[in-house]
Amino acid sequence: MGARILVVEDEEALTTLLRYNLESDGYDVETVARGDDADTRMKERLPDLVVLDWMLPGLSGIELCRRLRARSDTKQLPIIMLTARGEESERVRGLATGADDYIVKPFSVPELLARVKGLLRRAAPERLATVLTYGDLELDRDKRRVARSGRPIDLGPTEYRLLEFFLEHPGRVFSREQLLDGVWGRDIYIDERTVDVHIGRLRKLLNPGREQDPIRTVRGAGYALDDRFAKAE
Repeated sequence: MGARILVVEDEEALTTLLRYNLESDGYDVETVARGDDADTRMKERLPDLVVLDWMLPGLSGIELCRRLRARSDTKQLPIIMLTARGEESERVRGLATGADDYIVKPFSVPELLARVKGLLRRAAPERLATVLTYGDLELDRDKRRVARSGRPIDLGPTEYRLLEFFLEHPGRVFSREQLLDGVWGRDIYIDERTVDVHIGRLRKLLNPGREQDPIRTVRGAGYALDDRFAKAE
């Protein structure tokens, strides 16, 4: 799974250009044309980075940026501001509001892609890493291989995506709904109990003997990679 990028832009032609180039670089891209819709969307599902236009209907990019920085769960969310305002005072205003970077339209697409990659490398290196590790677990994205203590583990495609998702967010608790959203996607309807079935399969494949279970069930909340598992290793 590539890093998730939310593009908040009301110019349709520019939105199409950004989606095409970001998806070509391997990112999972979602687009929203209104600031208020983007605010609502990010309360449901957080991206790894936001490309945010300054002038938007519903809620301005500047105000949305302020709101994101005021929330604990989005305080560190990487934000790149897009604007036609090139004056130094406006750039300072954008950065002072909390944007991590500021690009003036018209801009070079390769430059934007480089800035996206640079921000993600600093803020969410696990989303760009080729190999993800946790305790004695290792997942190699290039080779599509999983191993535990050097022993190969043959996972089905859904179990692979589940493990990859957990490894990208070690220790964080996810509800069934969040796992469905993050692993299966919002456009597919699947019963939440399906998550339990696949978690059970993943556990059996990761723990064929009496090894420690790396997945923790949080009663009434969901599932997470167990912090004690990493510390024990």
